[in-house]
Amino acid sequence: MSHDHAHEKENVALMSLLASFVLAAAKLIAGLSTGSLGILSEAIHAVLDFGATVITWFAVRWSEEPPDDEHHYGHAKIESVAALIETGLLFVTTAWIVWESIRRLLFHEGHVEVTWWSAAIIAMSIIIDFNRARALQKVADKHSSEALEADALHFSSDMWSSAVVLLGLGAVWLGVPAADSIAALLVSFFIGLAGWRLGQRTIATLMDRAPEGATEAVRKIVEQEPGVLAMRRLRIRPSGATMFVSTVLEVPRTMPVDDMVRLKDSITTRIEDIYPKADVTVTANPVALSSETVFQKVMLIATRQGLAIHHLTVQHLDDRLSVSFDLEVDGAMALSAAHATATNLEASIRRELGPHVEVETHIEPQPE
Repeated sequence: MSHDHAHEKENVALMSLLASFVLAAAKLIAGLSTGSLGILSEAIHAVLDFGATVITWFAVRWSEEPPDDEHHYGHAKIESVAALIETGLLFVTTAWIVWESIRRLLFHEGHVEVTWWSAAIIAMSIIIDFNRARALQKVADKHSSEALEADALHFSSDMWSSAVVLLGLGAVWLGVPAADSIAALLVSFFIGLAGWRLGQRTIATLMDRAPEGATEAVRKIVEQEPGVLAMRRLRIRPSGATMFVSTVLEVPRTMPVDDMVRLKDSITTRIEDIYPKADVTVTANPVALSSETVFQKVMLIATRQGLAIHHLTVQHLDDRLSVSFDLEVDGAMALSAAHATATNLEASIRRELGPHVEVETHIEPQPE
């Protein structure tokens, strides 16, 4: 990823960090002053969000480190680890709010004092959460950042939970004290739901789950490519913005090397057209076909050894197979070296066609 992209991610994370600190401090003061469990639960949530945002900021910085000898796929998975930590914090917050809400409802504990400035703080937090959630989600979508997406999800849930708290304060002001605890329970629902969704996505990434539809899309591209006999293996794993794709194909061993290179390039290009940030590795394994003729097999063996042959003749004499050809060698080559080259070629042909095949080689100098 370019320096500009990394800088953009760090900036939006830093702005979110500052906003989290301001909101956490304001909500904590309001919650302690008014005794409102709804505001206090929002304050604790905001404090945990501040801690999570600090983790996100460090994770975003670390994730941009390039691959090294110990981390061949880069460091982008640190964002998933950060998101998993944030998920745990959300569930801890939910458990405390539920406990405290039920305790107040059962034992009628806690006095709530509704003030205009406490309501103003909650209203201000709704506006701030809306704007920073939108900013974070925009950058998260642009760079496929799980850590920033986790922050955006947090603040979206904060916005709705703050609205519930505001309604609860209004009900308390109208003479319904239990509304504050009920509002806190609703806040815990939003927090828990956000944690559940975030946890599912984070665990899927840490388990290297392929993106939705990616396996089918890549398989279709490979199997439709002319010259591919079969796809023996396909592995897809996301890591931050990058999707690593590795596939092993089988192609006819008679396929020219240039055609094999073009096939691999074509598959890579078509995958990158669908997934621009994909890192594609295509391995082509040449395999023998049952339809290969003896003529093709002998020519292929000679070509692999870098030898030129002509006047290739294949005959069946009674129950034996006879192969003969002219082998071209450098005119300056010593006779013993030419004989060794021919012997090695004949041995390769017998390994391919069977030990009982009769091979006759005529050695002649290459033409000028």
